[in-house]
Amino acid sequence: MPPLSFTCLTKEGAARLGRLVTAHGGIDTPAFMPVGTVATVKAMTPEAVAATGAHIILANTYHLMLRPGAERVARMGGLHRFMNWPGPILTDSGGFQVMSLAGLRTIDGDGVTFRSHIDGAKHHLTPERSIALQHLLEADITMAFDECTPFPATPEQAAASMRLSMNWAERCRKAFVERPGHGLFGIVQGSVYPELRAESVHHLLGIGFDGYAIGGLAVGEGRETMFAVLEATVPVLPDDRPRYLMGVGTPEDLVEGVLHGIDMFDCVLPTRSGRTAQAFTGRGRVNLRNARHAEDPRPLDDACPCPTCRSYSRAYLHHLVRSGEILGAMLLTGHNLFFYQTLMQTLRTALAENRLGTVAESLLQGLALGDLPPLTV
Repeated sequence: MPPLSFTCLTKEGAARLGRLVTAHGGIDTPAFMPVGTVATVKAMTPEAVAATGAHIILANTYHLMLRPGAERVARMGGLHRFMNWPGPILTDSGGFQVMSLAGLRTIDGDGVTFRSHIDGAKHHLTPERSIALQHLLEADITMAFDECTPFPATPEQAAASMRLSMNWAERCRKAFVERPGHGLFGIVQGSVYPELRAESVHHLLGIGFDGYAIGGLAVGEGRETMFAVLEATVPVLPDDRPRYLMGVGTPEDLVEGVLHGIDMFDCVLPTRSGRTAQAFTGRGRVNLRNARHAEDPRPLDDACPCPTCRSYSRAYLHHLVRSGEILGAMLLTGHNLFFYQTLMQTLRTALAENRLGTVAESLLQGLALGDLPPLTV
């Protein structure tokens, strides 16, 4: 078995329908990965996550390093067995926390020293240590350790950050242990500057990775700028490797991302929204805290066949949310993930039938107007 097997089955414009095969199973692309930061997709059992149509989930190396510890996970048989998720797992390297926890860390040429947000203990994370931790976790897809460049950044700041990440990418490649069905992704950085993004891609291609992620976006630069960066970056990435847009996004972002040639996405939005009484529906977003739902017998979405919409009324969901009951978060998160996965299935089906352009236009119009056409289940 090769490290990772990616096959592009068909293309329409820049968009690709593909199949990524890992040691723990295959992933139909374009794909959305639910975020399971600390070895759990919040408010969901692994079985419930799989039932939404998800093939792969994401976990976070930094957080699992702190608690329960990657060594402990390894002693328990690896992350798949530990959390009872038999499918593929991608592990974020901890690079995002270099940005998000800026007040708790210091950077030097060797790596990053974090002060734990849990107990204040110091942890030194280097490219080599990040790769070793992800190996202990038994990640199918390991991410290179990088610095997620904050926004805004001057060209000089973005260049220094990107070149540090490229140095770390070389060290990650050397530290990574090749195994059948496992792979290492490099991460393109360079903020909003096309020439820096091009330099980053050139450097990563010289190292050679099993897939390529585009990082440092969806951090405040705005959708128009994000897609301008994609237009400059995606065409110079290799056709025979998967492309992953990190930390994105809204349903509209997913449709646009697929049109720009992206194969993989992740975002906390559907799960976080489920825990804060927000639901994605074909008629727009619904806030279940609103009093107008208190005696509404309708389901969240008449056209949705998910368990939440089949079995529970808006009135009951409103009651759960207002009462602070855990079941409310479970039902809304499950619905939101089902919505995201059926959206991705709709895009894959459209690609297979060579009608993505028409379907994507209809989806984007429906999302803007709150009148979404039926999704493919």
